[in-house]
Amino acid sequence: MNFSIKHLILFVTAFVALQSCQKDEGHQPVSSDQSIPVVVSNVQVENRPGKAKITYSIPSDKNLLYVKAEYLPSSGELAETKASYYQDSLILEGFADTLEHEVKLYSVSRSGVQSAPVVIKIKPLEAPIWQVFKSINIVNAFGGFNLTASNPTGDNISIVVLTKNVFKEYEINNNMSVFTNEKNILNKVKGMDTVTTRLGFLVKDRWGNTTDTMYRDINPIFETQLNPVNFRGVVLPGDAPQVTNGAKLEYAWDNRLGWPYTSFTHQVNGGPQPHMITFDMGITAKLSRIWIRPYPEGTRYYFLTTMKRFEIYGSDNPSTNGTLDNSWTLLGSYEVVKPSGLPYGTDNALDQATASAGFNWEIRLDAPKVKFLRIRCLENFAGGTAQSINELKVYGDPR
Repeated sequence: MNFSIKHLILFVTAFVALQSCQKDEGHQPVSSDQSIPVVVSNVQVENRPGKAKITYSIPSDKNLLYVKAEYLPSSGELAETKASYYQDSLILEGFADTLEHEVKLYSVSRSGVQSAPVVIKIKPLEAPIWQVFKSINIVNAFGGFNLTASNPTGDNISIVVLTKNVFKEYEINNNMSVFTNEKNILNKVKGMDTVTTRLGFLVKDRWGNTTDTMYRDINPIFETQLNPVNFRGVVLPGDAPQVTNGAKLEYAWDNRLGWPYTSFTHQVNGGPQPHMITFDMGITAKLSRIWIRPYPEGTRYYFLTTMKRFEIYGSDNPSTNGTLDNSWTLLGSYEVVKPSGLPYGTDNALDQATASAGFNWEIRLDAPKVKFLRIRCLENFAGGTAQSINELKVYGDPR
């Protein structure tokens, strides 16, 4: 027994020693050949926005391990990019200018020996940050502003928003800033006071390059809930009749939930075409959003006559013939999406909580002031066109 244990100990010791030797060998040069590798040839330059692609012919050198490019991007700090001997190109990034830059290409051997440099010139095109910066458009919105911009290359960029701190100094406001690689950028900032606020805007890339800073005065639009006491139902030709067992249009804004305090249209009597309801808000206002809470059948909100796809129209003086003519303006087209994606008739807790809290449907910022609203259901969750609304609230500026 002692003889076996002794041999086992000797075996383990030898195995550990062997492994240590193998690890040490991993730190040695791949090759002991100290010859200088062959340089790349037939170098081609493709200048791109904020970068350049270098293509070359790979040298016929069995000792080649990789090709390396050294260059100074706009930051002024030496950068390098490597490509294995399987690749015939390199991408050099981090440029924020369109100046000419010198690049040195090296062939590097398996033993770490590098060749003499092949010196080339690149001249990057206008960097993505400048393309984004020039496209920024800022529009005053209800309680804040909407920022749009174009990022055609899809690069990772930041649109940095600067606000004044207590010392009246501009600093980065991360809550308002945008960090994205979307090609069509839209950022809606809410929660601002309705006073004039001067903000700064600049664009930054992941290498730290930044554009100039533009300053804009933001004048958020005032928003309040319109008083539903002034609302009254209007029945125009073409409007769908309400169900006859207790529900009626006025229940949509009575601040009461459940049956029968809801608005229901009748699918059979209303016909198969999109069902419409109309009401007068009693005041002319520029609208910001309409909050709608769907009516639940038990615990199922995305069910039966709950609107799935619908439109909202507004008018200051609608024609009496009931047609959607030029006296009406389309304020928005909307679609209700069940968060869980579960099949029809099955709502989970997230679905129920989302619908119970109601949906805010934003009105186009360029829409005119209106006094009358018309809601047109294109499709409900059962596949028909009848509509139901448990409660709705209208927000905007009535001044």
